[in-house]
Amino acid sequence: MNASLGKDCQLDQLCAQYDAVFLGLGLTGVHALGLGEPDLPGLRDAVDFIAELRQAEHPSKLVVGRRVVVIGGGMTAIDASVQSRLLGAQEVNMVYRRGPEAMGASEEEQDWAKKNGVSIRHWAAPKGLQHAGGVLTGIEFAETHMEGGKLAQSGAVFSLEADMVLKAIGQSFDATSVAEAIELVQGRIKTDSEGRSSHAKVWAGGDCRHGGRDLTVEAV
Repeated sequence: MNASLGKDCQLDQLCAQYDAVFLGLGLTGVHALGLGEPDLPGLRDAVDFIAELRQAEHPSKLVVGRRVVVIGGGMTAIDASVQSRLLGAQEVNMVYRRGPEAMGASEEEQDWAKKNGVSIRHWAAPKGLQHAGGVLTGIEFAETHMEGGKLAQSGAVFSLEADMVLKAIGQSFDATSVAEAIELVQGRIKTDSEGRSSHAKVWAGGDCRHGGRDLTVEAV
């Protein structure tokens, strides 16, 4: 059976019911922008936006902004950017703090985004959200560069208008539901070479496993 770990389905209960439990929980924790993020309707995690789209009975009816800014450089950012355009966004800017060679998304994926009308901007880090009357209006960025092997800000800033900002700056494993039952290493599930955890009945795979690749196919 498939089950979600939460208030209604705890790991110890599953282990009491079944001979073996496999965890392919993925990375559901999303890194914050570090800007003191206000509660604004247009500010969303890109993974939630993608999940809502994939599960929607009528995807074309999903609400999307007219001017969308996606922050990040990986495949989640690419997917969120392209889907925003396909859903009708007039303008989509994908902004990444480093150069194109450092992006998690491949050149092919970046080209795919550009062919779908996404503008990719490099060397810019989010500096502040702009809003008025509880409505998101834009986001300010600081121009960046490498200095002594580290990312630094030049002092120059620019703003992009936006009524939707999607955060795709990295994800982490939310270990809340399993932390008391199994051993973790650097915030992810510790397993042996066969995927067995410290719990005799529990195995894990995919990116929730320490040392696992960030690929759904590995968990499958």
